[in-house]
Amino acid sequence: MTKALRTPDDRFADLPGFPFAPHYISELSTQPPFAGLRLHYLDEGPRDAKKVALCLHGQPSWSYLYRRMIPVFVAAGYRVVAPDLFGFGRSDKPVDERVYTFEFHRDSLRLFIEKLDLRHIMLVCQDWGGLLGLTLPMEMPGRFEQLLVMNTMLGVGDEPLGKGFLDWRAFSNANPDMAVGKLFRRGCPHLSEAEAAAYDAPFPDASYKAGVRRFPNLVPDGPDAPGAALSRRARNWWRHEWQGESFMAVGAKDPVLGPPVMQHLRSWIRNCPEPMLVAEGGHFVQEWGREIAEAAVKRFGPA
Repeated sequence: MTKALRTPDDRFADLPGFPFAPHYISELSTQPPFAGLRLHYLDEGPRDAKKVALCLHGQPSWSYLYRRMIPVFVAAGYRVVAPDLFGFGRSDKPVDERVYTFEFHRDSLRLFIEKLDLRHIMLVCQDWGGLLGLTLPMEMPGRFEQLLVMNTMLGVGDEPLGKGFLDWRAFSNANPDMAVGKLFRRGCPHLSEAEAAAYDAPFPDASYKAGVRRFPNLVPDGPDAPGAALSRRARNWWRHEWQGESFMAVGAKDPVLGPPVMQHLRSWIRNCPEPMLVAEGGHFVQEWGREIAEAAVKRFGPA
């Protein structure tokens, strides 16, 4: 069984703007590496809704990042499901960094979708939520109908990674006990101290941050890197086979996955319209998410 840490519940008490009840799956699979691991997710809105907003976060965030968007989707009749990736939020945190692979994270999302039997999905993704999430619809036919994509990329491995990402990877590797809350305050200056502290809640100390440390080094940086071939298949699928509706929102002040990267990604997504540019938004653009969610509902319609 995979050895993992579990953040004490009292770390998540009285988080600002976050009234949502926790939900857990005790085992996505009885097989390694998932045996014994508990995954947390939010599940808001009617269970029989005609549309499901599946909200996927990245590094070093968790489902708290979607707190401004969830009420908008629920008010429009959507069911909103937001899992915490293993190593983040209220989900268990394997201590061995070798557990965290592209395949491990992707398989966890696939199993999660199957476990809840989610259908009529609007994929809502940013950062690693996109790197992983954008590879799923091609292998889960009939489940995904809409895409809301924000400040992310596909790790195809046959194009050079930009300087912004390489600088971020170097920074992450140089800071094994990353000050997550301070990072959010710098990128989202409108956050209160209590909101920034909520991003520190999952990590009592550096031993809980194995997943945080691992992610930047999992981005495929060559054609044979793990996840690269899969991502190239996804690129081709989004270009030629995607039949659903798309909406793109971009935090303009993101130095890593900002407008140039997102316009390039847009060229890979069949029938993706011009993006909504959030002028003051940074990488964690969900912190400006109410207006994004409202625009997406206007485009896609209520559930």
